[in-house]
Amino acid sequence: MNESYKNDAAGEFTPMGKRFRGFLPVVVDVETGGFNPQTDALLQIAAVTLRMDADGYLRRDQTISRHVAPFEGANMDPASLSITGIDPWHPLRPAMPEDQALSEIFKEIRRAVRENECSRAILVGHNAGFDLAFLNAAVERAGNKRNPFHPFSTFDTVTLAGMAYGQTVLSRAVRAAGLKWEDERAHSASYDAERTADLFCAVLNTWNRFQKRS
Repeated sequence: MNESYKNDAAGEFTPMGKRFRGFLPVVVDVETGGFNPQTDALLQIAAVTLRMDADGYLRRDQTISRHVAPFEGANMDPASLSITGIDPWHPLRPAMPEDQALSEIFKEIRRAVRENECSRAILVGHNAGFDLAFLNAAVERAGNKRNPFHPFSTFDTVTLAGMAYGQTVLSRAVRAAGLKWEDERAHSASYDAERTADLFCAVLNTWNRFQKRS
C-alpha cells in the first residue's frame, strides 16, 4: 500500500535545528531489483521522520511509503525479487512513477525540515550508501529539482550499531538493542525503515542518557 502514517502519540516536540548542525535525520529504506542504482529498478521507498523532545530524546514520527513502477528499461534480477517478495507487475500493486513517488515523499520531508527549523535533510540508513545511491539515481532520472537530502553525507546505522552493540546485520542489531524484530515482515521498505529508525533512536538516546550522567 502507498501510505503515510503519523505517530499521534508523538505530542510536543523540540525543533532539531541545532542538534545535527542544521540537518534533519530522515530514515530511508529502498527495495530494488538489484544492486546497480543506474540500471536496476527502484521498486519501493519509505521515509521515516523523527521528533525530539525537550530532553533531547528521539522517537519515530511519520512514515511515508510508496510503491514505485520500474523505469523504462529497468533491470530486475530474479534473485533480488525473490528476497523482497515484490511482483513488479502484480495487478493489485499500487505502483506510481518514480517522479510522482519522489515528489510526494519529498513534500512531506520538506515540511518536516521546516517544522524542525533545519536547512535540509540527511539520510539515515542501514548501509546508507546503498539507499542514497538509488535515491540519487531516481532523482536524476526524474529531473527532480527539490531533493531535500544532502547529496552525499549520511548517518549509517551499521556503524552506529557496530559501535553500540557489536552487531552490523539489521535484525541482529535491532534485537541487541532490546527491540522487536519480525522476520516475516522484513524486506518491506516501511518495516525496515521503521526498525532502522528505532535502532538509530536507541543508539542516540543511550548516548544522550550517558551524557546527562556525565
